[in-house]
Amino acid sequence: MSSSSTGFESSGYWYRPDATRIGSVDVLNLLRRYRSADQEMRRRTRDSMGMGETDLLALRYVLRAEREGEVFTPGMLAKRIGISTASTTVLIDRLERSGHLARRPHPSDRRSVVVVSTTGSDAEVRKTLGRMHRKMIDVADALEPQELVAVARFLGGMIEAVEVSDAGEHVAARETGDVPRRTA
Repeated sequence: MSSSSTGFESSGYWYRPDATRIGSVDVLNLLRRYRSADQEMRRRTRDSMGMGETDLLALRYVLRAEREGEVFTPGMLAKRIGISTASTTVLIDRLERSGHLARRPHPSDRRSVVVVSTTGSDAEVRKTLGRMHRKMIDVADALEPQELVAVARFLGGMIEAVEVSDAGEHVAARETGDVPRRTA
């Protein structure tokens, strides 16, 4: 089996390419290919749903909050995405007009509102991404427990490696909602 048919492309800097040996460069190249494929999938999803990148990101945060039973306010959305509250208002207005989000009264604070997805937006996301997510879960489910531990350790290390800023501090990941404050 050649290295090109497996998707592994060893640099061969020190050694001749060997299809039976996977090195760190091969793994990093595969990770880059995955990131590229993921970015392309997100572009296709945005195009098929008629949304921009920030729109889709906002919808993902709202859907996640709903799955977790979290009350989600416009301010929380602004913080997660890392945009101003004024920009968040424009974003929510746009997603309301497109039928993806709605504002509702806050359940415990009459002065506030929450942002919720519409039934149609949840169904649209599931239809658009459901088959791909099922395939991804199937790939992970096919791994042995010790392989899952190794993959999780590797990906956790990669996350740490790319979250380190030039100053040597950890930059909080947007996925957790800990967006660093911008200073002028």
